[in-house]
Amino acid sequence: MPSCPLCANPTTHHFHADGRRDYFRCSVCDLVAVPPEQRLGPQAEKAVYDQHDNRPDDPGYRRFLGRLFDPLSERLSPGAEGLDFGAGPGPTLSLMFEEAGFPTRIHDPYYHPAPENLKRYYDFITATEVVEHLFAPGPVLFALARQLRPGGWLGLMTKRTPEDFARWHYIRDPTHVVFFSETSFRWLAEALGLSVDFPAADVVLMRRDTSH
Repeated sequence: MPSCPLCANPTTHHFHADGRRDYFRCSVCDLVAVPPEQRLGPQAEKAVYDQHDNRPDDPGYRRFLGRLFDPLSERLSPGAEGLDFGAGPGPTLSLMFEEAGFPTRIHDPYYHPAPENLKRYYDFITATEVVEHLFAPGPVLFALARQLRPGGWLGLMTKRTPEDFARWHYIRDPTHVVFFSETSFRWLAEALGLSVDFPAADVVLMRRDTSH
């Protein structure tokens, strides 16, 4: 049985199989994950991403991102500085924050690699429709949390695991390899020492204490 890529629990149990992939569930943090040998390689993964047509001039895409932008921007102080992690081929959320007066840098390993932006500190960090693609969500999210200034926000957007997992459309995307439940996010927030809020069904906001 593969270990959990979020909490590193060495014992997970087989949860589901759909004829294409297997899914293992963690008894500690409740994450569901596809085993490493069934994930796509970099070229095949990028080929799927290249089919996405997300553009900053698309009002529908902006409305979609608004599910995270609206509740997070309401919580930010004027001039707060941010990072959009996994911005994709057409960075849009960063522009929305820029337009609202929040300077925002970006990083995307395939389309906009900027490793220097992963060495700075921020008042907020966002990852929209990103965490479900992470092969190592634990190390990545712990690293991002360390980049938050006191009082800083980590804003994530991903669909949460439903009771009827077998019929869930989200698992049909071959680039989706980890699936979070509310329990998973509560475990993560506690492990990171952050408070957690769920302003929408697919949005999670975590905040670092202002004292450290």
